[in-house]
Amino acid sequence: MKVLVCGGAGYIGSHMVRFLLNNGHEVVVLDNLSTGHREAVPAATLELADILESDKLKAVFARHRFDGVIHFCARSLVGESVLQPYAYYENNVAGTLNLLEAMREAEVGRIVFSSTAAVFGDPETPLIDETHPTRPINPYGASKLMVERILADAATAYGLRSIALRYFNAAGADPAGGIGESHQPETHLIPNVLRAALGQGPGLKVLGDDYATRDGTCVRDYIHVNDLAAAHLLALEYMQAHEGAHLFNLGNGLGFTVLEVIEAARRVTGRSISFTQDVRRAGDPAVLVASSEKARNVLGWKPSFTNIGEIIETAWRWHQSSTY
Repeated sequence: MKVLVCGGAGYIGSHMVRFLLNNGHEVVVLDNLSTGHREAVPAATLELADILESDKLKAVFARHRFDGVIHFCARSLVGESVLQPYAYYENNVAGTLNLLEAMREAEVGRIVFSSTAAVFGDPETPLIDETHPTRPINPYGASKLMVERILADAATAYGLRSIALRYFNAAGADPAGGIGESHQPETHLIPNVLRAALGQGPGLKVLGDDYATRDGTCVRDYIHVNDLAAAHLLALEYMQAHEGAHLFNLGNGLGFTVLEVIEAARRVTGRSISFTQDVRRAGDPAVLVASSEKARNVLGWKPSFTNIGEIIETAWRWHQSSTY
């Protein structure tokens, strides 16, 4: 297949690009490099464009004939979305509409959409499956849920085939090296923990110690970035034979508190990791853990990395030698 990876210079996107290339597919990356890294996609064709620029988007589709699209372009910081909701709805919703319209004009009929566990809001069950109510508590989650609805409507109106993958906390790095997680500013827990282990960054902060969890800190489900990439390719293949709009949750089904992640990182790195306590971040639910039974049964997806220590170890290798 020839696949357009939107946001392919970013953390998850660059791992997706490498995974596709390693599996014999042709890849074109579309990215504005606002948060992505040119160094992360050396083997792919980079189209420098923004999904808010509809003319540039359509020009990309005029230059290439794609079999499918994988869409990672999004603003994705929960706290920032609370403070800047307009920016999130503009990029995540209006930008996606631009992409879908360009696909329709170019007669590209398959898209895998990077959704999020944030569409669920505060969980009502220990494990969140696809039937769980969707009540997002921040604009980031709301913007992703809006796109899920758009994809369902597009299936009815235009015959667009789509799969929205609602994944939980992406983590780790490709064991082959060369690419990893690097954001400015960095807001994700594991890279900030590893920066603290290296004596880098502004200092590690634990946001909130009064949640109704076993140690008062947030519980999250961490999934290795290569396992996410594998699920996206399975989703593209699934749509070759299946019409409609589909939803799948992706996670390990295991939840770890912030303090448990810090302790696991101490074991992996062999270093002391200090932190300071800070107040809760707006829009954060206490617990988010996925049930991925549907993805396992329907897509045939099975994560390779299920141990939090193994996931952190792959990230630690990259952070010790990162070049961007």
